[in-house]
Amino acid sequence: MTARTTDVQRTLEAVWRIEGARVVASLARMVGDIGLAEDLAQDAVVDALAQWPEAGVPRNAAAWLTAVARRKAIDGWRRRERLDERYRAMAYDLTQEAPGPTDAWEPIDDDLLRLVFTACHPVLGREAQVALTLRVVGGLTSEEVARLFLVPVPTMQQRIVRAKKTLAAARVPFETPPPEEWAGRLAGVLSVVYLVFTEGYSATAGDQWLRHDLASEALRLGRILAGLTPQEPEVHGLVALMEFQASRFPARLAPDGSPVLLADQDRTRWDRSQITRGVQALARADALGRGRGNYTLQAAIAQCHSTAPSVEDTDWDRIVLLYEALATLTSNPIVELNRAVAVSMASGPEPALEIVDALADAGSLPRSHLLPSVRGELLARLGRMEEARADLTTAAALAQNARVREVLLARARAL
Repeated sequence: MTARTTDVQRTLEAVWRIEGARVVASLARMVGDIGLAEDLAQDAVVDALAQWPEAGVPRNAAAWLTAVARRKAIDGWRRRERLDERYRAMAYDLTQEAPGPTDAWEPIDDDLLRLVFTACHPVLGREAQVALTLRVVGGLTSEEVARLFLVPVPTMQQRIVRAKKTLAAARVPFETPPPEEWAGRLAGVLSVVYLVFTEGYSATAGDQWLRHDLASEALRLGRILAGLTPQEPEVHGLVALMEFQASRFPARLAPDGSPVLLADQDRTRWDRSQITRGVQALARADALGRGRGNYTLQAAIAQCHSTAPSVEDTDWDRIVLLYEALATLTSNPIVELNRAVAVSMASGPEPALEIVDALADAGSLPRSHLLPSVRGELLARLGRMEEARADLTTAAALAQNARVREVLLARARAL
């Protein structure tokens, strides 16, 4: 591989990370099939890898990919032996409106939202909804999605392929559903947006701890949803949560790219405008008077952190109460683990260790680094250094993200 080809490949990867979901969404609007749209987009990427090293990267790379993929769709329909009238009409319409590879192209924001709603159609199970949307909207690889779900990569690849085939077999239209159908899909859509943001906030793998592109895209989608569903408190709650969490981004990385944990962050670097937006979004959710759900409770916890002047001055007792409510609502081991951390700050490491050990005894989070890393820190606070080092070393071995692994190993060495 030549140096020029390598540069083009890196450029193309960056373009795909930023514009890939919009390219697929634009194609899906035209061809009415998410699976076909993604296949066409990937074929265009292959053409780009072959042509750009010689011809140069086009001024509008996303337009180039979209135009090439559209022509491939038209050519495919024309090659059919028995073209029905529907396909003939679509091919003709696309021929009339298809832009050239260098024409200006402005993606329609609503296309991305349609893509999310289509991928979250009730014909799919919840895990399939989330997996497919993370793949085609979030731009995550099958390996990254598999790590999020803690399943083998082949299992996740099969799940994504099966989801695409199910949508095609059910002839699910590429559209934003009417408002009366939103309730059935909204929970899945919020799960997708939240998981995309989570992957951006703390990447599961690779050598970067933060992925601003994913977090920003999730926050953008959340804001669009809030505008479209102003009477849904959980939508506002999710937006508030993402605003609070994103406000810390400027302080979460050291100059060398290593993670800076909450206790060590320079709070003067937190984005106060985002914190204000988070407070306002949570207030809008509460004003609807329907009680706090999963995302609004998480947002309330994030607000406690974001508005506290320091770790010591944080209202840990309130955070414990909020986690107790959240644990009752979700029965999620991650929530229990976070509750243990809050308990350790409010009441000391001993009662917190009891919670963590109960999770370990139940076999919770067996392939995650989170439980042994929290347990190691609690043991260190209790002076049980050998056990603490062992748990932190175990956590480092389980961590998929290189930056997280470095922090855990450094902590183990320091003990």
